[in-house]
Amino acid sequence: MISMKNVYKKYPNGIVAANGLNVEIMQGEFVYVVGPSGAGKSTFIKMMYREERPTSGDIFINDINLATLKSKRVPYLRRQIGVVFQDFKLLPRLNVYENVAFALEVIEESPKVIRKRVMDVLELVGLKHKARMFPTELSGGEQQRVSIARSIVNTPKVIIADEPTGNLDPETSWEIMKVFQEVNNRGTTIIMATHNKEIVNTIKHRVIAVEGGLIVRDEAGGDYGYES
Repeated sequence: MISMKNVYKKYPNGIVAANGLNVEIMQGEFVYVVGPSGAGKSTFIKMMYREERPTSGDIFINDINLATLKSKRVPYLRRQIGVVFQDFKLLPRLNVYENVAFALEVIEESPKVIRKRVMDVLELVGLKHKARMFPTELSGGEQQRVSIARSIVNTPKVIIADEPTGNLDPETSWEIMKVFQEVNNRGTTIIMATHNKEIVNTIKHRVIAVEGGLIVRDEAGGDYGYES
């Protein structure tokens, strides 16, 4: 599903954020990416949806090499990848339904298909009854669930989540994890960067630890492994 081969990333200021990364992630896996601040975690994640481009090496998602992919093809790549951010990134002037539908409108899906898919994913995340509300009328947890709904409405094979519970209280974080679990149970690969030690240690999945731009640990059912 996802493959990194000898990936390096050096920024103009001289910081090396990826120092020869090699990793394989299979279809349907749930993977936590952990590590201290400044370890290269964000770069690791951002290279997977081409927010950042490697200095050298290859990154494959579904046989597409992100390292050599032309910039004009990046929007098409991102239609195959769901991305969930810490700060939700919802469009404030659109209601819940419109925020989720937007992802389908840009690919010119038919209105009938849009309505069915949007209502299906809103039901999955428990927000069907709030379809006409605006982001400012929702709690942080509800906004994140809208973000997840938007990320899965295109039925992507992989979701990349960058600190999706970082701005949420503990109880809401567990609710969000239940949604991710359900999405993963349906066969979607999930890669989640997180500082949430309790979640990683309780809901066991594969753990990839990044330090100094290197993968220092990669284990199935691993622990967080850092003080938080």
